[in-house]
Amino acid sequence: MSHHSIEINNINFSYPDGLNAVKDVSFSIHHGESIGIIGGNGAGKSTLLMLIMGVLFPQSGNLRVNGIPVTKKTLPLIRRSAGMVFQNTDDQLFMNNVGEDVAFGPRNMQLDADEVELRVADALSSTGITHLRNRSTYKLSEGEKRSAAIATILSMHPDILILDEPTSFLDPNARRRLINMLKGFDHTKIITSHDLELVRETCSRVIVLHKGSIASDGDAIAILTNKELLEQCSLEMPHSLQPCSNCGIVPSTKHI
Repeated sequence: MSHHSIEINNINFSYPDGLNAVKDVSFSIHHGESIGIIGGNGAGKSTLLMLIMGVLFPQSGNLRVNGIPVTKKTLPLIRRSAGMVFQNTDDQLFMNNVGEDVAFGPRNMQLDADEVELRVADALSSTGITHLRNRSTYKLSEGEKRSAAIATILSMHPDILILDEPTSFLDPNARRRLINMLKGFDHTKIITSHDLELVRETCSRVIVLHKGSIASDGDAIAILTNKELLEQCSLEMPHSLQPCSNCGIVPSTKHI
């Protein structure tokens, strides 16, 4: 994968009802970083992802992905560089079976049949669901659907992998499998989540959003152990980082 980046400069976005969802947000993401974007409900997390992907466009400010401005004209280039896994997998899976869903993107890129087959096989293998290739998506568990949705993005060979609330609706086993999968990817990653244990395990940097603005941006462990900051932003310190209620010992704060 080539070197890549996201640059966001003073963007603002308001919905038609007047809700100012993103306010003067600026930050940069560099090659190979794994970024967690956290915040309470309504903080602007999903809106920010949609702005990065060009689903929405800011009323002011600008965004660049790999140096390319995010505009209607550049969307094909942007979406080859960055791929997003939606919170609701049913928004992403719509073909007759898993294999067809994973092949949909590469076929739309007008790749030849051999290349499409190679990408499908690689994406299914990377997510551990080769055995599900011919299964109908409506027969899959939530964990299997999440893996299939990720495979549909991996088959496009994006530089940047964006995931919106990836552990939503997952049982503990599927959640653990997802976390281990994400830790094995070397993509630049942006993950929004209320699951701060997931963020702790998969992200080295955290951006905290509060009411549409950035409340903090820095080292993941430093932010995830800042109880006052988290509470001000309607969040709670991950249980694995909280002092023991019996002995008061604080657990290790090394990145996993």
